[in-house]
Amino acid sequence: MGEKNKDLKDASKRGLKAMGKAKAHHPVRKEGRIMKYGTKGFVRNIWLSCASTIVMAITMIILFVTIVASVILTNTAEMMKDKIDITIYLKPNTSDEVLTELSNVISADSNIKSVVVSNSEQEYEKFLAENKDSEEIVNVLDEEMKKIMISKMQATMRIKVYNIDDITSIKTIVEEDPLFINNLDIELAPTYDVNQKEIATITSWARIARTGGIVLAAVFLVISVLIIFSTIRMAIFSRREEIYMMKLVGADKRFIRGPFLVEAEICGIIAGIVSATVSYFGFMFLSPKLSGYGIDVSSINNILQSNQLILVFLVFIASGIVIGRISSMLAVSKYLHKM
Repeated sequence: MGEKNKDLKDASKRGLKAMGKAKAHHPVRKEGRIMKYGTKGFVRNIWLSCASTIVMAITMIILFVTIVASVILTNTAEMMKDKIDITIYLKPNTSDEVLTELSNVISADSNIKSVVVSNSEQEYEKFLAENKDSEEIVNVLDEEMKKIMISKMQATMRIKVYNIDDITSIKTIVEEDPLFINNLDIELAPTYDVNQKEIATITSWARIARTGGIVLAAVFLVISVLIIFSTIRMAIFSRREEIYMMKLVGADKRFIRGPFLVEAEICGIIAGIVSATVSYFGFMFLSPKLSGYGIDVSSINNILQSNQLILVFLVFIASGIVIGRISSMLAVSKYLHKM
């Protein structure tokens, strides 16, 4: 009798363990079925699914173009600012001692990054180097002509600044300091405003690209959400009898809503892969042409041609999933509770 009771206890334990295992595996089976039904729903509504995917892909491509355009135009403007120097023309044959004094005076300004001075002879040597391939000029430059040119060639001071947008203090020094006043060349004015218009134009383009791109992406995002709304709504109405039966047999809300969320997430994943691929190859194709126009694309190139490219693809895919899931959740909450 004792052995029989022992056998019954062992059988009960084995039954409980089996039930525990079945219960443990139940969520896995449930998730598997949600994925299965969601995939079937995607295929069943393939045309609307494709429309949702395409619009989502276009939305993400526009966002990518907006970010890239803003970054490269801003970098280009900064690159141009960094290359700009202010040239101050001084009287011909200004001595090296005076040039050094002038350099010390202007260097006291906190906006000065560097100062390079060049006397008349050095300017003449630069002129020769720049025109060494011109036989007409080289042939006429004898010793007599050299002396004449040096006597009339301005000495120069080339200044690089930290902030090209605020050079008021530098202008004040050049226009009011007695040493500068006595040695400035009266024929050539300092080049304060060279390339400022071009920089302002590029900065304006960057602002327009950022604003316009965000507005355009927002429009396509709304269109994408509306299409997903329509897709989910049609799927719900086409399966309303099935959903009703599922409610009758006690299916929980997650099991009913899950396939619709999966369907939208599949659209988002495909849209993310497609948009990332199109964006990558599109930029790689245009990059050399943009560089040829002096546009700085190095920062984006460095990202897309490194291990960070994987991260870029993941960001696209994650964005697609988020857009699809949020749109689907809104649609499901709107239409499922009516049934």
